[in-house]
Amino acid sequence: MGVLSLITFLPLAGSVALLFVPKEKPQIVRMVAVVFSGAAFLASLWLWANFNTGTSDFQFVERASWIPTFNIQYLLGLDGLSLVMVVLTTLLTVLCVIASFGLENRIKEYFFFFLLLETGMIGVFVGLDLFLFYVFWELTLVPMYFLIGIWGGPRKEYAAIKFFLFTLFGSVFMLIALLALYFNTQPHTFDYMEILKQSPTLALGLQMWIFLGFYLGLSVKVPAFPFHTWLPLAHVEAPTAVSVILAGVLLKMGTYGLLRFSFALLPLATQKLAFALAIVACVNIVYGSFCSLAQKDIKRMIAYSSVNHMGYVLLGMASLNVIGFTGAVLQMINHGIITGALFLLVGVIYDRAHTRDIDAFGGLGSKLPVYTGLMTLACFASLGLPLLSGFVSEFLCFLGSFQVVQYRYITLISLIGILITAAFFLVMIKKVFLGPFNTKWEKLTDMNTRELISVVPLTVLMILFGILPSILLSPMNATLTHLVDLLKLPQP
Repeated sequence: MGVLSLITFLPLAGSVALLFVPKEKPQIVRMVAVVFSGAAFLASLWLWANFNTGTSDFQFVERASWIPTFNIQYLLGLDGLSLVMVVLTTLLTVLCVIASFGLENRIKEYFFFFLLLETGMIGVFVGLDLFLFYVFWELTLVPMYFLIGIWGGPRKEYAAIKFFLFTLFGSVFMLIALLALYFNTQPHTFDYMEILKQSPTLALGLQMWIFLGFYLGLSVKVPAFPFHTWLPLAHVEAPTAVSVILAGVLLKMGTYGLLRFSFALLPLATQKLAFALAIVACVNIVYGSFCSLAQKDIKRMIAYSSVNHMGYVLLGMASLNVIGFTGAVLQMINHGIITGALFLLVGVIYDRAHTRDIDAFGGLGSKLPVYTGLMTLACFASLGLPLLSGFVSEFLCFLGSFQVVQYRYITLISLIGILITAAFFLVMIKKVFLGPFNTKWEKLTDMNTRELISVVPLTVLMILFGILPSILLSPMNATLTHLVDLLKLPQP
């Protein structure tokens, strides 16, 4: 078994191991979950340490015949784009497992689905056979449906069904796009590397239809306007750790898929449709920020901020240049880290106060100094304060977009999102942490050790990547440069 198979299926092995643990022994259940998710994270760090940053070629490739009748293979591989997403996935998963130690309801089933979800997410980022990719993509639906539907809030069933139906709706169109690529290659194949050689020669009209199929499937996950309506409800109803994974990883599956398949395989269509993507990005940024400003529920506010921040990713991608692509991928990573921390921190206060109403609090800074400091740092990172990780990625997204003459007005309009983002975070900080202390919360306690273990690593990374973004840039530079080269084909 290769290292990519090991990382992909270690969480699945953990899920299987949990089946043999009596549910009456929750401590053993928790230990098994953290051991297997932690092992996957350590293995992903080994990948990072042994990754050749000087090439855009896929590394650690594993290939075996799977369904030979249809030329379907078990094919895994990793480039710079995949690498950073795999490490982000394994990091957030192990922290979320630790954050879930306080769960008391149906613990064994919860961690079973959580580890199964991790296998699906990792498989999406390393699968290089399009059929295999689609299997992993669909695999993520089932555990996420149950995680929201069983352990969520008062409207959990409705939120789970809406999430499932929206994603399944998009997946149908993506499947059609995958089949179109399969039947337009000679010989018919789902091998990504073989399709990469042949697909640029496809007629522009065919590329446009295939691009549209991919976009309908992937934009639901991003989520891109107007396919975003499932997200705020899913976030609000999902348990804390599930919200972290949803924002930190599942949304990135959409933008990853756009870069990996729509952009790389369909360069002519990408050139034609990039301007439309930039408009969608602008709508996401401005609309998401104003929606966040209107919220009174802290978790719903952060959920809408994800619509806003993923708009920055789309804007950087639409630039079709190295600077924009670099900003987009950095934003994918930084958003996962920052918003993951924000959702964990919202969970901390909700577990104690059983409310997320911004107006219900006041003056908590004097009562919960550690919590206040970490929450304020995460908010500043999210609004793009210099020397924190959010600033670097947002700056590069806007810089890459502004270099495209046709996008300059779109970029200027999108800048409104930065101002509104600062407004809703600062208003929240003022109402919750500053001013006179609301004595109603006299019995609230500051963060405990388990909560600090799950949050502090993310806050450290916010500072580290804000000061030294080269840590993230090094493994992805060659891959993103190669992707831009693929898009430089002459237009017909």
